[in-house]
Amino acid sequence: MTAHCPLIANEQDSVLVLMDIQERLTVAMTNGVRERLIAQISILLAASKTLSVPVIVTEQYPKGLGATELALKSLLSETVPVIEKTSFSSVKADGFLAAITGVKRTQIILTGMETHICILQSALDLQQQGYQVFVVEDAVSSRSTKNQDNALHRMRQAGVIISNVESIVFEWLGNAKHPEFRSLSKLIV
Repeated sequence: MTAHCPLIANEQDSVLVLMDIQERLTVAMTNGVRERLIAQISILLAASKTLSVPVIVTEQYPKGLGATELALKSLLSETVPVIEKTSFSSVKADGFLAAITGVKRTQIILTGMETHICILQSALDLQQQGYQVFVVEDAVSSRSTKNQDNALHRMRQAGVIISNVESIVFEWLGNAKHPEFRSLSKLIV
């Protein structure tokens, strides 16, 4: 747990994880999901850049599923670690825990795909590792809304904090007097 309010995300303790938002996975989603994910995660990426919240990206078997969506990849700095994996839980991927440990943050903000597989397993494993885990409900997806709802319910029961993009951004800001409040609040439509 953090020294700050334990149920609120804050910019000093957070790391943003973009999980498996890859070309061949996004085309399997229902209409509009790809666009929603890119739009919502773009907001979080802009806020994380402005507030110096570190970002880590994972790619599930990129040889078969492609790279991270270009629209998101173009928003990432070249220093953002991209962890290739075949395990469904990012925690079990070579280099992931080292990347998390390296940023010295205790709150993990998860976005990406698929909610009922990689997001679920990663969230529960990260929680077991002692991290405070937030899953951004409007920035995750599954091919089936039933599977997504089930996974969100399971994670909520396990103590994972289920949040949304707007809440995370405003929790990172903390106060309307924050110097970046005006610029970041304009991102929320």
